[in-house]
Amino acid sequence: MIPAWNNSGLLPPIRQNKPGHDSNRSPYLVELHQVVERFTLSKERIAILQGLFDYRKALHALGIEHGFQWLDGSFMEQVEILEDRPPNDIDVVTFYHLPAGMDQRSLAARNIDLFSPERTKEIYKVDAYTCILGEPTAAWHVKKIAYWYSMWSHRRNGIWKGFLQVDLAPHGDLSAIKTLELVQQEGGQS
Repeated sequence: MIPAWNNSGLLPPIRQNKPGHDSNRSPYLVELHQVVERFTLSKERIAILQGLFDYRKALHALGIEHGFQWLDGSFMEQVEILEDRPPNDIDVVTFYHLPAGMDQRSLAARNIDLFSPERTKEIYKVDAYTCILGEPTAAWHVKKIAYWYSMWSHRRNGIWKGFLQVDLAPHGDLSAIKTLELVQQEGGQS
């Protein structure tokens, strides 16, 4: 379950009344349909979710299906109240295993746009980054992951916040897309 926004309009980094070392903390493990149910608050958010689904579909078409994604950015915040604007995109880091018989270069050659944050933002409304799982961990991997975690655990003003983690496998996408379609038919907001 996705925790409620706190008084700062943010997902809390730790569930209320839980100790800091509790394992049920940010990134919160959730199902994709829960993201839809919780964040379809405006037409802008619905468009961003549709972009996220299109981005995931493009990843799946390349055979990228095993791993998980971290979801964050102003999309996970009450930015409409905090900054008097809708979110522009959703921040996503995809941690994935390479498809069988592929390396990073051959995979990127099949759809280079999926590996360019500028292009994913333009095409899908997803500020996207990737990290390959299952390879030997180098110091730069640790630095990159620490960067995302540290940046995503705080707002620019230093306030702590939480973010979400969803499975990368396509099995949950269909029900989440149906939920989004239902919300759109009912008038655009959950």
